[in-house]
Amino acid sequence: MKIIILGANHVAISLAENLSSEANDITMVDPDGERLRDLKDRIDIGTAVGQPSYPDVLRMAGADDADMLVALTEDDQVNLVACQIAHVLFKTPKKICRLRSASYMQTEALFQPGGIAADVVISPEQLVSMHVERLIDQPGSLQVLDFADGRVQLVAVKAYYGGMLVGQEIRFLGEHMPNVKARVAAIFRRDRPVMPEGSTIIEADDEVFFIADKNHIRDVSSNAQDPLKLHAEFFKNKASLHFHCGQCKRHGITHPSL
Repeated sequence: MKIIILGANHVAISLAENLSSEANDITMVDPDGERLRDLKDRIDIGTAVGQPSYPDVLRMAGADDADMLVALTEDDQVNLVACQIAHVLFKTPKKICRLRSASYMQTEALFQPGGIAADVVISPEQLVSMHVERLIDQPGSLQVLDFADGRVQLVAVKAYYGGMLVGQEIRFLGEHMPNVKARVAAIFRRDRPVMPEGSTIIEADDEVFFIADKNHIRDVSSNAQDPLKLHAEFFKNKASLHFHCGQCKRHGITHPSL
């Protein structure tokens, strides 16, 4: 796939490294020619020096036949204009736009048909806010991911000594959570993956990944925890939420639950 990435910041570089390793044709666009030369020496990518929202620069980057444009510069206006130009002039099939300002995110009509031509809009600040909120909803969780439009969730928990799951074979977990339908998707033990089988015994300090109905995730998480540590994690996560809320508000980011 031919992909154009706008910007040469940490996010853009990380994306370029991942995509180039998958045999994609990547071109990065940025005004900083020296930075691009350094990146080209480290990563198998093409580069185009110039203002990412200029039509001639996009054409130089290969926009005429690009499959995707990912606008990741630090300037919202540049990202928006670049996506619009890619749509109007180059008919780029997929356009992904990173936006930092809440003002754009709160105006959904901008991205409706006939509006700004961005197929996917990403707000890093909102993602942080929502992620921390999920951790508050599931005290003690290391990670919470949504699937099937949020109806199913994957939760990662650390099995603490004293928790009712430690020392139990996976096939008998249903006896300890009789009203919960959940499956163990993966286990990490001392930083190594363990393939979960019915006879696998959960050990203290294991990182256990459960997949379950959203309404059952809290029960899964609480069963894996030491009650005292669970209480401590709740207040730890709550303090983290207040910190991130403050950060988001300073950037003008809001969320219905904040």
